Amino acid sequence: MPVRYEFEKELNRLHKDIIKMGAFIEESIQDMIEALKTRNKELAMHVIKKDDLIDEMERKIERECLITIARQQPIATDLRDIISILKIVTDLERIADHCEDISEYVVRLTEKQPFLKLEFLPLMADAVSLMISDTIDAYIRKDVELAKEIIQRDDVIDDYFNKLMNKLIQIMQEDSELIQDSTNYILINKYLERMADHATNIAEWIIYYGTGELQ
Repeated sequence: MPVRYEFEKELNRLHKDIIKMGAFIEESIQDMIEALKTRNKELAMHVIKKDDLIDEMERKIERECLITIARQQPIATDLRDIISILKIVTDLERIADHCEDISEYVVRLTEKQPFLKLEFLPLMADAVSLMISDTIDAYIRKDVELAKEIIQRDDVIDDYFNKLMNKLIQIMQEDSELIQDSTNYILINKYLERMADHATNIAEWIIYYGTGELQ
């Protein structure tokens, strides 16, 4: 079998594995957001349990990348492709970790009575979800222009983050009994912001693969 054919076959398998992992993570994000909005403990627990499967996907893709590098010794664009996959799979796994983190806080919050009306929280969560979904789409289509546009959206997430943080600080100053619950929401806010950061990282690696330029 020609070496080039075998190499392309291995690359295609890696791309399919990334897409499959991305699909699992998109599902976890949607479930996490629904659990957050509705305080659904069972759905949050489902997201937490799925994280082990996503971790195994990451390890499998990393092993396959290293085997491909050792076996095929790629250069130029082919090497950029594999490097991008290794970096992207790490950021995808971190996104899944933060889904789990948020879901753990949702489980804690189900034990409390609703007290906060954080108007920006669901808006931020939905914006982060769309950002990640579009990032995965940009990877599938190798769409450099979409990746550049996604990077610009991180400023919107940062704005939501700051508004939520200011609101939560205000709540804690006004009612000391709400400090613990407010702290939980502060951490949820931070995890959402980090998810957007990882989506930005992925977009930057898509640009690197397409242009050879590091952002």
